[in-house]
Amino acid sequence: MNLTDMTTTEIVITVLQWGIPLILAITLHEAGHAYAAKKLGDPTADNEGRVSLNPVKHIDPIGTILIPALLFIMKAPFLFGYAKPVPVSYNRLNTLPRDIALVAFAGPLANGILIVLSALAFNFVPIIPDAAQEPFAKMLAISIGVNTVLGCFNLIPLPPLDGSKILMVIAPKPIGKVIYELERYGMFLIIGILLLMPYISQLLGYNPLAVFFASAIDTVLHVVEPLMKLHCISIRSEACGNLLQ
Repeated sequence: MNLTDMTTTEIVITVLQWGIPLILAITLHEAGHAYAAKKLGDPTADNEGRVSLNPVKHIDPIGTILIPALLFIMKAPFLFGYAKPVPVSYNRLNTLPRDIALVAFAGPLANGILIVLSALAFNFVPIIPDAAQEPFAKMLAISIGVNTVLGCFNLIPLPPLDGSKILMVIAPKPIGKVIYELERYGMFLIIGILLLMPYISQLLGYNPLAVFFASAIDTVLHVVEPLMKLHCISIRSEACGNLLQ
């Protein structure tokens, strides 16, 4: 994707094709955490207005906009960002430690729901105007890819990702305690791994994160294949492939 070779119209379409799925993926992921916490007894996030589909409630100006934009402009080997953390008071949840894992899983689950809805929406492609069919299909494909990457990334069991909270609950207590202690250093751990990834890739001869996400996207596409119109397969494959380029 080279913006310098694109017309203004093509740039606008591309921004919409990526921007809408990204905003929806982030918003529903965070709202999912907040909604689950509310249902499981903790109203903290709800009191702060986080049980909301309003993206403004969840977007962090620095983590969601500034950092990814700077990395993109500088042509960094990776893109990284984060949303505003959802406040959860674990001691107010109904059933501990189970509810900690359920609240953590709610975010990736929301991404899974968006994947299914995006796949189903492919069935409406033939009934919209011809000129809009390919751009709309590509946006749906990008939505599947974005939500797969966001959901799977957050399930990696490294603090402060959702997977670490799930592992903290189901793992033996000594391991859970180590994960809890690492939570305060989690963001530095993630950034450190991403910074080292080019060197790790050079050492291994491949990018393990790219392989992981490519496998995840391929698996998800095969699972949702029956929900999609067959003539859209090449379009969604191309768009999802762009996530890893």
